[in-house]
Amino acid sequence: MPERGEDQQETRQGTGSQIARLLAVGAAAGVLVAGIALPAVGGAGLGIVSAVEEVNLKPEELVEPPPAEVTIVQDARGKEIARFYEEYREAVKLDQVAEVMKTAIISIEDDRFYQHGAIDLEGTVRALAKNLSSGGVSQGGSSITQQYVKQVLLNAADTEEEQNKALEASYARKLNELRHAMAVEEKYTKDQILEKYLNIAYFGASAYGVEAAAERFFGVKAADLTLPQAATLAGAVQDPNATDPNLGRKHRERLLNRRNIVLNRMAELGKITKAEAEKAKAAKLGYKDTKLPGGCESSRYAYFCIYVRNEILSNPDFGRTAKARLGFLNRGGLTIRTTLDPSMQAAADRAIRKWVHASDHQVASEALVQPGTGAIKAMAASRKYGRSKARNEMSYNVVADAAHGGGVGFQAGSTFKTFTLIAALKKGMKVNDGFSVGAGYTAPGYSAFRNCAGEAVGDPGHTVTNDEGSPGWRTLQSGTWGSVNTFFMTLEQRVGLCETVKVAKSLGIHRSDGLKLQEYETFTLGTNEMDPVTVANAYAAIAARGQYCAPMAISKITDRYGKTATYKPKCRRALDPEVADAAADVLSGVFTKGTMRGVGGIGRDAAGKTGTTDGYASAWFAGFTPDLAGAVSVGDPRGSQKYKLTGVTIGGRYYGSVAGASIPGPIWRDTMLAALRKVDPSSFTPINAERFGGCGQSCQPAPPPSDDDATVDGTDDGGTDGGTEILADPDD
Repeated sequence: MPERGEDQQETRQGTGSQIARLLAVGAAAGVLVAGIALPAVGGAGLGIVSAVEEVNLKPEELVEPPPAEVTIVQDARGKEIARFYEEYREAVKLDQVAEVMKTAIISIEDDRFYQHGAIDLEGTVRALAKNLSSGGVSQGGSSITQQYVKQVLLNAADTEEEQNKALEASYARKLNELRHAMAVEEKYTKDQILEKYLNIAYFGASAYGVEAAAERFFGVKAADLTLPQAATLAGAVQDPNATDPNLGRKHRERLLNRRNIVLNRMAELGKITKAEAEKAKAAKLGYKDTKLPGGCESSRYAYFCIYVRNEILSNPDFGRTAKARLGFLNRGGLTIRTTLDPSMQAAADRAIRKWVHASDHQVASEALVQPGTGAIKAMAASRKYGRSKARNEMSYNVVADAAHGGGVGFQAGSTFKTFTLIAALKKGMKVNDGFSVGAGYTAPGYSAFRNCAGEAVGDPGHTVTNDEGSPGWRTLQSGTWGSVNTFFMTLEQRVGLCETVKVAKSLGIHRSDGLKLQEYETFTLGTNEMDPVTVANAYAAIAARGQYCAPMAISKITDRYGKTATYKPKCRRALDPEVADAAADVLSGVFTKGTMRGVGGIGRDAAGKTGTTDGYASAWFAGFTPDLAGAVSVGDPRGSQKYKLTGVTIGGRYYGSVAGASIPGPIWRDTMLAALRKVDPSSFTPINAERFGGCGQSCQPAPPPSDDDATVDGTDDGGTDGGTEILADPDD
């Protein structure tokens, strides 16, 4: 193969005369080139030189935006979990392509590639002579350099109009390609041009570039292509749509015919023997139809994959406009390292499968978040992601909010009582401060509750009750452990609805559907629809002693050039650390003295809160250790208010009603036991007893009511978690 110096010398000496001769042929046929009537060929040829100058056939720099490449998504350990791409392409170096492949493509597309300059005069004149008589422009006759130029211009086109212009049948386009080809030949060696061409060419079957084509067609690397395989791919580039083997028998027959044409040409040029050509022609086409990797639907971690994709498409950190972010993801050739922990993900998957079947109408979903970083460690659901109704698949991200591919979510129930608890602690209440409550709660007036806009939203027309609500004295501890509705309605009235809402918002709480939080008196009962990622992340902030960190799925991104951008947690102080410690102390009693005592703890410091909504529309558990937080929801995506969790069989077990401790709590427990098996236990920071211990503002009168003795542990709601919870809006 010629060296670069020989190429450039050939280019300098030959290109100008070649183009002049080409124009002469066009002039002889009376063709208008770029709007200039070329004179017929004369003896001196001065008219030809003048024409060359007038059409400005000088090298013109080609802007070469990098072709679209596959973006690879990895888990926290660097193992691939998904791929994104606009065009499935994997760029490779020329030495990673089999020699027989290089020989085949040159033989059929441009056999004088290493001898001519920017244009192959013989091939182009032959094509022009044929086309002038037919009135069209042939796709043949172009050098590999010209073909590369055309592909670059096509890939750079942003609009359909620009794409059509890059493909239009005109001599103006051909001359424009020639100008760019001259510049390309001056800029690169022949080997570099061939490498670029092999990486940009489309071969059919959604495969761009020789590496992707080798894998798609034959399940091999480009370096391992055999003679019949190489000839097949070389034949495909002429008209990849006509020979796309994925489109049926006739297309495969055309591809086989093209392969044999390539083999004949290789033998004609002496690149292979006739015997080798005949043996290769006798081989079957051998198309494997290897499935293209990528896309969230084919990922083992589909819900996490959807979250990552939507995070990039919606986050300005990854591009100023939606179009820029889409191009960044699908064309960038990125390697995205995520926060997904495969061991923790497996723990969540196993726990969910144990309690809820994929065939159930109801769906269980769970998110795990690392306190102090916001890193999402796992996203799991009982039903697979996909669009098959027959397989009972989910078509949206049930674990996340709408901004990350999710839906409307499920009402979070009594998990929201934690925010009222925190608001009370912020107000200076101690864990044994309390008051006496009855079996029902009715707002004393409209102004008993005001939202953050100052509007009176109390509803004296509705009464909130407990399932088995015997009246009695409840404290922050016992009221939380038993999840007593009437206690928390009274507590929210005392500390303020807006103050409770502000606590929730400070911990990142927002509705799953993206709408504004509904700020009604029943806010503390969890009437807003939520997703597990958001709830788990809020509880993770309590575990981190009040340090809130935004949910984080991406830790670093490496671009096609090897440049790496690292993404750090985005954190802020949301709660006084001692307030968070006191909340954790109270919530830890839920496992030993409250609604989760029948389920049990996990053998290390843990805290949490069950959540059951009005009429058992959905059920939740949200909890945390110092090392990991998680939230589990169960509901029916067909409509949780219409299809409630009563009289249902889930996971092969019948339930008269499903509360937070029925299914979500056990899923959380089983997940944590497995996910933290190899993590050394950490301890909560002890409560500041002087600040929050005992009682101060409202101590229990002595002697205590006699009927409270039997329910001092706060489980007066019959082991559920608050009983009937009135919706803020009867239309919900």
